[in-house]
Amino acid sequence: MSVGPLIFELIVVFVVTLLLLHHYGRILKQHPVVTLATLVAWYFSLIIIFILPLDVSSTFYRQCVNYYQDTNSLNDESANSLNSTQLVITPSTHARYLAGDSPVAWNSNGQCEKPWSYVPENTLPVMWRIVYWTSQILTWLVLPFMQSYSCAGDFSTFGKMKRAVIENAVYYGSYLLLFGGLLTYVAVAPDIHLNIEQLKVILITASNTWGLFLLVLLLGYGLVEVPRRMCHAADLDRSLAQTHFKLAKLSTEKQEASEDLDDILEEIKRVAHSVCYNHPMRKFVNIIVSKCPENFQVSQGMDDYEDFDNGRSDISEKSLVKIHRQVIRAMHTYIRTTTQWKMLMKKALLLESISNSMNLPDRQWKEEYPRESSKNICVKTLCTTTYTWYWFCLIQPKLRKVVACCLAIFSLMVVWSECTFFNENPVLSLFAIFINLAKSSYNYFYIELASCLTISYLCVCAYYTVFRIKFFNYFYIAGHHQTDESSLLFVGIMLCRLTPPLCLNFLGMIHLDTHITGDTGVETSYTKIMGHLDVISFISDGFNIYFPILVCVLCIATYFNLGQRCLSVIGFQRFIDTADDMTTDLVDEGKQMVGREKRRLQREHRSLQRSERIGAFVHDTDMHSRQWSGRRMRKAEQEEAEQPSVQYTKRKSDKVELLDDVGPMDYSAVADANESISHGLNWENSGSQWKNTSHHKPRKTLSTKPPKNLFDDV
Repeated sequence: MSVGPLIFELIVVFVVTLLLLHHYGRILKQHPVVTLATLVAWYFSLIIIFILPLDVSSTFYRQCVNYYQDTNSLNDESANSLNSTQLVITPSTHARYLAGDSPVAWNSNGQCEKPWSYVPENTLPVMWRIVYWTSQILTWLVLPFMQSYSCAGDFSTFGKMKRAVIENAVYYGSYLLLFGGLLTYVAVAPDIHLNIEQLKVILITASNTWGLFLLVLLLGYGLVEVPRRMCHAADLDRSLAQTHFKLAKLSTEKQEASEDLDDILEEIKRVAHSVCYNHPMRKFVNIIVSKCPENFQVSQGMDDYEDFDNGRSDISEKSLVKIHRQVIRAMHTYIRTTTQWKMLMKKALLLESISNSMNLPDRQWKEEYPRESSKNICVKTLCTTTYTWYWFCLIQPKLRKVVACCLAIFSLMVVWSECTFFNENPVLSLFAIFINLAKSSYNYFYIELASCLTISYLCVCAYYTVFRIKFFNYFYIAGHHQTDESSLLFVGIMLCRLTPPLCLNFLGMIHLDTHITGDTGVETSYTKIMGHLDVISFISDGFNIYFPILVCVLCIATYFNLGQRCLSVIGFQRFIDTADDMTTDLVDEGKQMVGREKRRLQREHRSLQRSERIGAFVHDTDMHSRQWSGRRMRKAEQEEAEQPSVQYTKRKSDKVELLDDVGPMDYSAVADANESISHGLNWENSGSQWKNTSHHKPRKTLSTKPPKNLFDDV
């Protein structure tokens, strides 16, 4: 008995949830309450991947213990005095005993061995109560209210709460209508007596029915799209064409977002100029201006103060609330589209580099545009041109194809099990067969591993569709911290609603749901918390069992892209395999955008190289000058050091003799020579005489005025 594996799994799921929230949202900038509520909703939705396998293995262990006790009681011929409340002997157990079929194999001592991850018996029920009821309160009450509160443009807390209640009135009214219908059915039924416990079951039934409807729709899309997306990622030509298509489409959205933001800023500018600084509404205008770009805020801060009498009288708080909501939405849409366009452009450039390097005979990675080199030594060692070529051009496409094939096989297994899990004899559900084989071989680790993989794949297919939902840019899930608070809360609402029906669907596929097996013996802790949904028979025995067959129909429709084709016919820009005129035009437009971006990067790279060369040249010249000056100084110091320290003094007679040898100096010749040099005279050598050829003119008086056109060159 150890809770170590459970604690480790809970920590791992929490870290994964935190990383996902950091990838999609802005944890440091968004409201802390929104971050906390979204984190709890996502965490409880992902935690079932590890809690439910533990519940399954613990259930098999309790079945083994129960079967062991029943067998001992049946072998005891004198068990008449045995207290019947100590052991539970079910009809199904008695039938398996008579047939010689044991649910699990005992160990060598003839007793059941506890699983390696077994937890105390009361731990899982408590965890399921916390997870289930917290998720239900969040998805039906808290998160919708917070979603409307975050989207409200009111300036006060009371105003935002009032707006949230009004917007959720229709939302809550539809749920009350559904609950009222079920309550009326229970009240009219003659064989049902309504009490508190049955009222709780009605609430759970209504929630699970709505969640199962969503789950089937999302699985029908995800079971086909997840393997197909991986397969298309291995096809370089199709990935490049689809990226060009998305780039052109996103460029249009980016332009529209920029135009909408400009229009709203113009309206805010007019309002800011009309509402003076002593106007009662000025504080609301300042709040609106604070949500605008920084350059717009600076320009508004330079305005002059005006009097109240010159302001507009038609400005009201209601109109400012509308403008406030519009500017918040416009700013987020503009930032999101700009960031997405940059990331998609990087992907397009990478795919074009892969396409250009694919057929190179030397198998060396080459790029038409430069990328920033990493400073990490390990990255530089591993990411060489040869290793990079082998990864992008050889290993990655084949690896994606293998993964796509495995996912496709898994999807087929899920679809087959969804269509046949209600058949108990013979067992047709593949996952039920695999789990029973592991149960018969007393392999708890394989039971938990197979359960974890199955639930993980179901979560990936269902949640993948949730994270790709886009409702006309009102709810838009985007990575790289570009998802707003309302969309994060919307994802939390969807995940909390999908968690309970996903658990029930998995338990049905492995035949641990009592409505499938008909066994009233040992049941899972999750089933104990949920209760038996037998109050409304047509839902428990009909809808919950046979409605998942619709997954097969939805998978076929998704495989043939019926939804995409219908949207394309209506006029929506969708990328389909059979390229039409709209798709071809958008792909060509995307290619042109990538070409322009590539040329821009090349120009920036050349400009940077020129700047680096000029800087290196100036640096080398400066260094050379300093080195040359240093050598001259050292040479002069060396020569000065080599001169003799003793100065020889000539005698007075020697000096007189030297002066006598020098004749008288002609100072007039020296004066003429100086004058000719100062006037720039030209002299020619004619034989033994020098002649002046410059036609010297008389010297004029120097002028004190500055010369003309002195700075023409400058």
